[in-house]
Amino acid sequence: MMRIALGALLLASTAPLAAETHTISPGEGAQERLQEALILAEPGDEIFLEAGRYVLTDGLSLDVEGVTVRGAGPAQSVLDFTTQQGAGEGLLVTSDNVTLRDFALENPKGDGIKSKGADNIVYHRIRVTWTGGPKPENGAYGIYPVESTGVLVSHSEVSGASDAGIYVGQSKKITVRNSIATDNVAGIEIENSRDAIVTDNYVTRNTGGILVFDLPGLPVMGGGNVLVKNNLVSGNNTPNFAPPGNIVGGVPRGTGIMVMANEKVWIENNVVMDNPTAPFMVIAYTQGFDDARYNPYPREVVIADNTVDAGATDPDLPGGEMLLAAFGGTLPPLVTDGLSDPESDDLPALAAHPDIAGWSLGLSRQGQSLAEAQPAPFAAPAYTPPWDMGDIGAPAELEARLK
Repeated sequence: MMRIALGALLLASTAPLAAETHTISPGEGAQERLQEALILAEPGDEIFLEAGRYVLTDGLSLDVEGVTVRGAGPAQSVLDFTTQQGAGEGLLVTSDNVTLRDFALENPKGDGIKSKGADNIVYHRIRVTWTGGPKPENGAYGIYPVESTGVLVSHSEVSGASDAGIYVGQSKKITVRNSIATDNVAGIEIENSRDAIVTDNYVTRNTGGILVFDLPGLPVMGGGNVLVKNNLVSGNNTPNFAPPGNIVGGVPRGTGIMVMANEKVWIENNVVMDNPTAPFMVIAYTQGFDDARYNPYPREVVIADNTVDAGATDPDLPGGEMLLAAFGGTLPPLVTDGLSDPESDDLPALAAHPDIAGWSLGLSRQGQSLAEAQPAPFAAPAYTPPWDMGDIGAPAELEARLK
């Protein structure tokens, strides 16, 4: 009997400690108490932010894996960075298997929440807002996962970002869904990333709605295999307020869905209305680059069955008034620069639903000036059923964290 009891005691002493909940309340000392909890948390722990406004003067960081940071709701638990010193992000996460849910950040001096190299991360019911509206002084990104495998952004909201509201970069296995992006330069951006689903989002009052980009010179290259479906992309007409030198500073006001230098992008069942430059834009990257890994042309982009209006009525393009006159007052919904990959003639750069009219700038070489453009209508080849996109989107295990 003694031997059994001793064995049970030894077994208990080697068992992992039960997960803890660290409850943080607003008020004096909240900055220190919250950062201390983020440092001392163990894998499996939860940090709970009670309802209230947390006035913070510095950024926060988390590098412990398997931690959940949860608030009482994005309207109840608010991390207020209005008086933040320096220009860093509001919260930086560098550990795996982290869940961030049910709280808000307001007015961070830099990015809202940045997660770097953090695999299997969940953003759920997160709100990031710059309360003064669109300004170039606002932080670049609201929700900003980068260099990750396994990203789920769900039921979140971002407004006021001077680059992209929801940005996923250099990552794979991504789902961005049921979220709202308003009053940003780019509403949602998928950059240099693969195996992504962007679905059931509301994207409005941005300069550009949904952008799928590939850029040169980044550690992770070769974005593609992206599905954009069931989104409402409407009224993206905010003048571009990106700081000088920012790549999205070239996005025309009034762009709905843009694909640049990406491959295997399937766009279907979206409602794309009231975007005065172009409901759909498919273009090459035309700036100079010296990255041998980079392909600047769009490849296998499909504009499938979407609900779209007649097209653009106020294009933010050089010679916009002359273009409108040439096309009878309204530009067709789909615009391309006319450039395609000369190495891949067997792969169409662009295919579209036969009901979607298009027009091309008629460029013939990369780096060509728009002054040399020769605009003309064109008919994209009809699309075929989608290629096998494989296992795309966030891993199913991330869904379990939302229950």
